[in-house]
Amino acid sequence: MTEEQSKTVSENTPITTSHTPPEPVAHDPPKEDVAQEKSVIPQPSPFADDSKALLLVEKTSEVVVEKPIEGSVNRDAVLARVATEKRLSLIKAWEESEKSKAENKAYKNISSISAWENSKKAATEAELRKIEEQLEKKKAEYGEKLKNKIATIHREAEEKRAFIEAKKGEDFLKAEETAAKYRATGTAPKKLFGCFY
Repeated sequence: MTEEQSKTVSENTPITTSHTPPEPVAHDPPKEDVAQEKSVIPQPSPFADDSKALLLVEKTSEVVVEKPIEGSVNRDAVLARVATEKRLSLIKAWEESEKSKAENKAYKNISSISAWENSKKAATEAELRKIEEQLEKKKAEYGEKLKNKIATIHREAEEKRAFIEAKKGEDFLKAEETAAKYRATGTAPKKLFGCFY
C-alpha cells in the first residue's frame, strides 16, 4: 500500500483512544462472507506512523479475531462432529466386516469339519462292510471245510463199520467152520470161553 491509501484507510476508520467493545456480531455467518471479509481487510503500511499503525492493527485484529473465531468455533465443532461420525461409521463398518469374516470363517471351518466327518464315516463304514464280506467269505470257507471234514469223518466211520462188519462176518464163518469141524471130529474145543483162560 502506498501512504495515500493508508491515510484514506485511517481517515475512514475513526481512531479512538478508549477501547470499547465491538458491537455483537451475528453468529454463523456464511463461510463465503468470512473469506470475503478477510480479503477486504486492509493491511497497514510499514511506512505508516507507528501510533496509527498500532491502532489500526488493534482494530483490525479485533475485527478479524471476533468474526473468524465465532465462525471457526462452530465450523471446528461441526468438522469435529463430522470427523467423529465418520470415524464411528468406519469403526462400525470395520466391526461388521470383521464379524462377517469371522462368521464366514467359522462356517467354512464347520463345513470342512462336517465334510471330514462324513468322509471318515464313509471310509469306516466301507472298511466295516469289507471286513464283514471277508468274514462272510471266511465263514463260508470254514463252513465248507467243516462240512468236508464232517463228510470225511462220516466216510471213515462208515469204512470202519464196514471193516468191523466184515471182520464179524469172517469171525462168524470161522466159528461156524470150527464148530462144524469139531462136530465132524467129535472133539470139544479146548477153549470154551476166552475169558476163563
